[in-house]
Amino acid sequence: MAHSKNQAVSKVAEEAAAQAQKVMTDGAAQARVAMEKNMEQMTKGAESIFKAAEEAADFGRGNVEAFTKAAQTWASGSQDLARQYMALAQGLTEHALEGAKALSSVKSVNEAAELQGKFAKAALEKVVAEGTKLQEASVKLAESAFAPVNARFTVAIEKLAKPLAA
Repeated sequence: MAHSKNQAVSKVAEEAAAQAQKVMTDGAAQARVAMEKNMEQMTKGAESIFKAAEEAADFGRGNVEAFTKAAQTWASGSQDLARQYMALAQGLTEHALEGAKALSSVKSVNEAAELQGKFAKAALEKVVAEGTKLQEASVKLAESAFAPVNARFTVAIEKLAKPLAA
């Protein structure tokens, strides 16, 4: 009887050990599956973070390039406008000098008034004509200088609208 009790105890111990082994094996398999799933999710999350960071860097780089191009265009165009203003000022100065020389040779007040009127009218016409050209050039410069910035603004709006549409 002692022998059969030992056999029964051994059999129960073997069954318990087998069940414990099965629980451990199943638990390890479940833990491995859970870890693999977590690692996959973490990898996807990290990839999306890196992609977002890369997109943000590209967007920032594009902004810097746009502002640099706008500044270069503005600087170059401003120099051209300054040259045009200086040419206008020089032309008006030369015109005034011609008028002064012509006035120095007049013989009467009527002749001086007529000559002065003629020179004033010519100067006014030149200022109006050149002023219109300078205004058009200024508007054109502003449009071309701000075009890269406007393009980046459009890109920004499109990027912001994208998640809303998705």
